Amino acid sequence: MESPQGGIPTPTELAAFRDAAGAWLAGHAQPRTGSDARDVEVAVFHDLGADEERTLLQRICDWQRTKFDAGYGALSWPADHGGAGLTPLHEEAFAELERQFDTPGQHELTSVSVALIAPTVQRFGTEAQRERLVRPLLRGDDLACQLFSEPAAGSDLAGVATRATRDGDAWVINGQKVWSSGAQFAGWGELIARTDPDVPKHRGLTAFLLPMDTPGVEVRPLRQMSGGSSFCEVFLEDVRIPDSLRLGEVGEGWRVALTTLGFERGHSGANADLGGGYRQLLATARRLGRTADPDVRRALAEVWVEERVAALAVLRDREDRFAGTEPGPVSSVRKLAWSEGMKSVSDAAALILGDRLVADSDEGVYQWTEHVLGAPGYRIAGGSDEIQRTIIGERLLGLPPEPRGDRDVPWKDIPR
Repeated sequence: MESPQGGIPTPTELAAFRDAAGAWLAGHAQPRTGSDARDVEVAVFHDLGADEERTLLQRICDWQRTKFDAGYGALSWPADHGGAGLTPLHEEAFAELERQFDTPGQHELTSVSVALIAPTVQRFGTEAQRERLVRPLLRGDDLACQLFSEPAAGSDLAGVATRATRDGDAWVINGQKVWSSGAQFAGWGELIARTDPDVPKHRGLTAFLLPMDTPGVEVRPLRQMSGGSSFCEVFLEDVRIPDSLRLGEVGEGWRVALTTLGFERGHSGANADLGGGYRQLLATARRLGRTADPDVRRALAEVWVEERVAALAVLRDREDRFAGTEPGPVSSVRKLAWSEGMKSVSDAAALILGDRLVADSDEGVYQWTEHVLGAPGYRIAGGSDEIQRTIIGERLLGLPPEPRGDRDVPWKDIPR
């Protein structure tokens, strides 16, 4: 498959890139060592205090900035968009190499900024918006969160009730958002609001870029069952946004939101290091002497296969995306497979550990509770598993659509 940046690299070219990237990584990070189960990180969500989490984010952004300045931070983005102008194959090769080194890791806010909102702004933003945000987001200079879901509009995202009312050259926003990862640390938010209640719900939405320090914005972190407080609820009271920060056309907010969600679902499989995985499970099984158990071996094999399939799917999707293909319903397959994969990891951990899973002992295995308690969150994030199955059934398999009594009903007339 040809890439818009010049086609698929030859094996010699890719090998030369690997050598150069490996040498650069060796000069800027320490090789990852230690396979002991006590030395591996398996948490899905960070359980940190606000100051600790802010420090972690700074370290991740510093690392992203270092990579970007060296040409490794946005490898498959076109050069005139702030990238290196290479191919998804280069990106995949660098990611494989990077996993061999001790780096600051990941945070959902940095992933959202780089992989979701930056490409959305690039696609729908004005020239001034792209100039203001795309490079800073890719470089880690700015962070942006999603302001999509609401208490009564989660899976049914098109039902959002947050209102945006035109007032001259500005919009006045009132409403509430929830489950906004990292909002307490974000400088920007991609906001979906209702601008026309007199048309069916999907057609009355508009997207905006919201500076999070705007007067009237209040962020309240929410404590999760896994211990951390990455999720937030955001209250918006008479928040004024200039029309120059509208993202896309008035009434096109649903298209903007779907594009961001498409990037999210397509990006899910790329987060192979989020939470625990095969490498960490194997280390734990070896430490506890469980690798001879046939049930454990079968569970480990299933996780290994799922990770390999996910890696191939990510590569295929990257090729499609950078060939100019917009995210489509196949991203729901990827997202569903990823959340199922995280559940498989939880099931394998429970099998390997048994009652040790809930025992805070000195064996270094209690940390797996952070994966088991955090993984269910990704069965909801980016659209629930049930929503993904509906999309797959209707748009890929051609099954009859589910009955929708509100399809052509103005939003204001839908019972709530």
